[in-house]
Amino acid sequence: MRGDGLRTLAGFALALWLILPLVPLAIWSVAYGWRFPALLPPDLSTQAWAYALSPTSGVLQSLGVTVSIAASATALAALVGVPAGRALGLYRFRGRGLVILLLIAPAILPGIAVALGLHGIFLRLGLTGTVWGVILAHLVPVLPYMTLVMAAVFAGFDTDVEDQARSLGARPAQVFLHVTLPAILPGLMTGALFAFLVSWSQYLLTLSIGGGKVQTLPLVLFTFATSGRNDVTGAVSLIYILPGLLALALIARRLTGRNPALGLQVGR
Repeated sequence: MRGDGLRTLAGFALALWLILPLVPLAIWSVAYGWRFPALLPPDLSTQAWAYALSPTSGVLQSLGVTVSIAASATALAALVGVPAGRALGLYRFRGRGLVILLLIAPAILPGIAVALGLHGIFLRLGLTGTVWGVILAHLVPVLPYMTLVMAAVFAGFDTDVEDQARSLGARPAQVFLHVTLPAILPGLMTGALFAFLVSWSQYLLTLSIGGGKVQTLPLVLFTFATSGRNDVTGAVSLIYILPGLLALALIARRLTGRNPALGLQVGR
């Protein structure tokens, strides 16, 4: 009982720590003329939300572009990461360590160096300033997360169940859909969550490869933040983090069978 109380207290403390940075943004989004040293804004207004959600701001268009790019990068990362993770998780081959080192290289190298290197290559390929160029550029930081998560999943995968399905006459596609996929689905969803969020938050790669022609939400948010529009910045920031929180909540609920907000078990 005491342990449950400590866990609940720790959970509330962690939730408070995560939510606390969002409080000023929420206040800014409805503030009207909030100046120092006032503790709270004297007047409230929904003008910032009305402007952020209007077609003239470009926020909703950028939201659609950002979702499509992150979803596409996640799907491509899954297509490559699942077989690559299977090879790394199940088999020991010469050069395996080098492959893993190359996979984690984008995470340890300076982002500006990666962006400038990719820009030179994509410029020669005619991919700069295009959505597909940005999607392919996002694969560089996204693919390691998907591949390494799937490698860990396949490291504990028993291939005997696949052999048993084949011995009963199942075709390769049936084996994958009815045996392999259900077994790796939790890990695949975890990898997809990481991939989506990493792509969702990319700023430098999008700016470098997109060249300002591909306007994702991080670029729009930075523009408002540097223009001094704190109220619009607060509204756009909340719009920016909402899809990530929804994806996290949906996948967490799928993986654990619990409502992450209430800590209640569902569907069982």
